[in-house]
Amino acid sequence: MILEQESYLIRGAVFEVYHELGSGFLEAVYQECLEKELHLRSIPYSAKQPLALSYKGEPLKQVYVPDLICFGVVIVEIKACREIAPEHKAQLLNYLKASNMKIGLLVNFGCHPKAQVERFVM
Repeated sequence: MILEQESYLIRGAVFEVYHELGSGFLEAVYQECLEKELHLRSIPYSAKQPLALSYKGEPLKQVYVPDLICFGVVIVEIKACREIAPEHKAQLLNYLKASNMKIGLLVNFGCHPKAQVERFVM
């Protein structure tokens, strides 16, 4: 499995945040807490790093901004909703395509009784 250890470490941080907070908070709260947990676990990440887009080799003014990029190679997109919708999956897949990264984790803190993490491989 591609980047299995990295995905496992990120999932551990996600589940710890959910264990501490539960569901019901805004995405921004989960993002901030997950950043703190990643830091505590010495997992390298960057937050809100813009991804450049191009069309036929020409750069676009528009950019994609994923919530987190961990280990420089795993995109993490955070949601806080009842269930993951097809448009959330499409968003993450577009991030992967735009970045040429291979692994993405779609994290939903809004479901109960535990956080939901879906792993995507390109």
